[in-house]
Amino acid sequence: MKVGVADTTFARVDMGAEAIDELRRHASVAIERYTVPGVKDLPVASKILLEERKCDIVIALGMPGGKEKDRMCAHEASQGLIRAQLMTNKHIIEVFVHEDEAENDSELAWLAKRRAREHAENAVLLIQHPERLVKQAGTGQRQGFEDAGPARQ
Repeated sequence: MKVGVADTTFARVDMGAEAIDELRRHASVAIERYTVPGVKDLPVASKILLEERKCDIVIALGMPGGKEKDRMCAHEASQGLIRAQLMTNKHIIEVFVHEDEAENDSELAWLAKRRAREHAENAVLLIQHPERLVKQAGTGQRQGFEDAGPARQ
Protein backbone atom coordinates (compact mmCIF):
# COMPACT_ATOMS: atom_id res chain seq x y z
CA MET A 1 0.00 0.00 0.00
CA LYS A 2 1.18 3.51 -0.81
CA VAL A 3 -0.27 6.56 0.94
CA GLY A 4 0.05 10.07 -0.43
CA VAL A 5 0.31 12.97 1.99
CA ALA A 6 -0.45 16.37 0.47
CA ASP A 7 0.09 19.34 2.77
CA THR A 8 0.66 23.10 2.61
CA THR A 9 3.17 25.73 3.63
CA PHE A 10 0.23 27.98 4.59
CA ALA A 11 -0.61 25.73 7.56
CA ARG A 12 0.76 26.90 10.89
CA VAL A 13 1.39 23.32 12.05
CA ASP A 14 3.33 20.62 10.18
CA MET A 15 0.26 18.43 9.76
CA GLY A 16 2.03 16.32 7.13
CA ALA A 17 4.69 15.21 9.60
CA GLU A 18 2.01 14.30 12.14
CA ALA A 19 0.09 12.22 9.58
CA ILE A 20 3.26 10.44 8.42
CA ASP A 21 4.26 9.60 11.98
CA GLU A 22 0.80 8.18 12.64
CA LEU A 23 0.78 6.18 9.41
CA ARG A 24 4.05 4.56 10.44
CA ARG A 25 2.56 3.67 13.83
CA HIS A 26 -0.39 1.82 12.29
CA ALA A 27 0.92 0.16 9.14
CA SER A 28 3.92 -0.71 7.07
CA VAL A 29 3.21 1.50 4.06
CA ALA A 30 5.12 3.44 1.47
CA ILE A 31 4.56 7.18 1.88
CA GLU A 32 4.82 9.88 -0.77
CA ARG A 33 4.70 13.49 0.45
CA TYR A 34 3.87 16.47 -1.75
CA THR A 35 3.88 19.94 -0.17
CA VAL A 36 2.19 22.87 -1.92
CA PRO A 37 1.65 26.55 -1.00
CA GLY A 38 -2.05 26.57 -0.07
CA VAL A 39 -5.32 24.66 0.15
CA LYS A 40 -6.41 25.46 -3.40
CA ASP A 41 -3.27 23.64 -4.61
CA LEU A 42 -4.24 20.43 -2.80
CA PRO A 43 -6.60 19.01 -5.48
CA VAL A 44 -3.96 18.84 -8.19
CA ALA A 45 -1.31 17.63 -5.73
CA SER A 46 -3.68 14.86 -4.65
CA LYS A 47 -4.47 13.90 -8.24
CA ILE A 48 -0.75 13.77 -9.08
CA LEU A 49 -0.13 11.57 -6.04
CA LEU A 50 -2.88 9.18 -7.13
CA GLU A 51 -2.22 9.05 -10.86
CA GLU A 52 1.47 9.77 -11.39
CA ARG A 53 2.97 8.65 -8.11
CA LYS A 54 0.65 5.62 -7.87
CA CYS A 55 -0.70 6.16 -4.36
CA ASP A 56 -3.68 4.07 -3.23
CA ILE A 57 -5.15 6.86 -1.10
CA VAL A 58 -4.26 10.47 -0.28
CA ILE A 59 -4.56 12.48 2.90
CA ALA A 60 -4.94 16.18 1.99
CA LEU A 61 -4.05 18.43 4.92
CA GLY A 62 -4.64 22.17 5.08
CA MET A 63 -5.25 25.02 7.47
CA PRO A 64 -7.48 27.73 6.04
CA GLY A 65 -7.56 31.01 7.91
CA GLY A 66 -10.54 32.22 9.90
CA LYS A 67 -11.87 34.94 7.59
CA GLU A 68 -14.77 34.65 5.14
CA LYS A 69 -12.34 34.75 2.20
CA ASP A 70 -10.49 31.77 3.72
CA ARG A 71 -13.74 29.82 4.16
CA MET A 72 -14.53 30.41 0.48
CA CYS A 73 -11.05 29.21 -0.56
CA ALA A 74 -11.47 26.11 1.62
CA HIS A 75 -14.83 25.39 0.00
CA GLU A 76 -13.31 25.70 -3.47
CA ALA A 77 -10.45 23.40 -2.45
CA SER A 78 -12.92 20.91 -1.04
CA GLN A 79 -14.87 20.92 -4.30
CA GLY A 80 -11.62 20.29 -6.17
CA LEU A 81 -10.76 17.38 -3.90
CA ILE A 82 -14.17 15.85 -4.53
CA ARG A 83 -13.69 16.20 -8.28
CA ALA A 84 -10.24 14.60 -8.06
CA GLN A 85 -11.75 11.65 -6.19
CA LEU A 86 -14.42 11.19 -8.84
CA MET A 87 -11.87 11.48 -11.66
CA THR A 88 -9.54 8.87 -10.13
CA ASN A 89 -12.03 6.61 -8.31
CA LYS A 90 -9.79 6.78 -5.24
CA HIS A 91 -10.26 8.30 -1.81
CA ILE A 92 -8.78 11.62 -0.79
CA ILE A 93 -9.24 12.19 2.93
CA GLU A 94 -9.73 15.93 3.41
CA VAL A 95 -8.23 17.15 6.67
CA PHE A 96 -8.82 20.86 7.13
CA VAL A 97 -8.39 22.74 10.39
CA HIS A 98 -9.75 26.27 10.24
CA GLU A 99 -7.90 28.79 12.37
CA ASP A 100 -11.15 29.93 13.99
CA GLU A 101 -11.85 26.43 15.36
CA ALA A 102 -9.49 27.15 18.25
CA GLU A 103 -9.34 29.86 20.87
CA ASN A 104 -5.54 30.18 20.89
CA ASP A 105 -2.37 28.92 19.20
CA SER A 106 -1.89 26.11 21.69
CA GLU A 107 -5.36 24.71 21.08
CA LEU A 108 -4.93 25.19 17.31
CA ALA A 109 -1.70 23.16 17.32
CA TRP A 110 -3.30 20.44 19.47
CA LEU A 111 -6.33 20.22 17.17
CA ALA A 112 -4.28 20.15 13.96
CA LYS A 113 -2.02 17.39 15.26
CA ARG A 114 -4.87 15.31 16.61
CA ARG A 115 -7.04 15.65 13.51
CA ALA A 116 -4.10 14.80 11.21
CA ARG A 117 -3.30 11.70 13.26
CA GLU A 118 -6.90 10.48 13.51
CA HIS A 119 -7.44 10.86 9.77
CA ALA A 120 -4.16 9.07 9.04
CA GLU A 121 -5.52 6.14 11.03
CA ASN A 122 -8.78 6.39 9.06
CA ALA A 123 -6.85 6.18 5.78
CA VAL A 124 -5.21 2.94 6.90
CA LEU A 125 -8.57 1.54 7.99
CA LEU A 126 -10.23 2.54 4.74
CA ILE A 127 -7.63 0.73 2.64
CA GLN A 128 -6.55 -2.18 4.85
CA HIS A 129 -9.41 -2.79 7.31
CA PRO A 130 -12.71 -1.38 6.01
CA GLU A 131 -14.64 -3.82 8.19
CA ARG A 132 -13.49 -1.85 11.25
CA LEU A 133 -15.11 1.27 9.85
CA VAL A 134 -18.36 -0.65 9.34
CA LYS A 135 -18.35 -1.45 13.07
CA GLN A 136 -18.07 2.30 13.80
CA ALA A 137 -21.01 3.26 11.58
CA GLY A 138 -23.53 5.44 13.42
CA THR A 139 -21.28 6.02 16.44
CA GLY A 140 -20.74 9.77 15.93
CA GLN A 141 -16.99 9.63 15.36
CA ARG A 142 -15.26 13.01 15.11
CA GLN A 143 -11.66 13.75 14.24
CA GLY A 144 -10.02 16.33 16.44
CA PHE A 145 -12.45 17.17 19.20
CA GLU A 146 -14.32 14.54 21.21
CA ASP A 147 -16.66 12.11 19.46
CA ALA A 148 -20.33 13.11 19.40
CA GLY A 149 -21.55 9.57 20.09
CA PRO A 150 -24.69 7.99 18.66
CA ALA A 151 -28.00 9.83 18.82
CA ARG A 152 -30.25 8.67 21.62
CA GLN A 153 -33.52 7.17 20.52
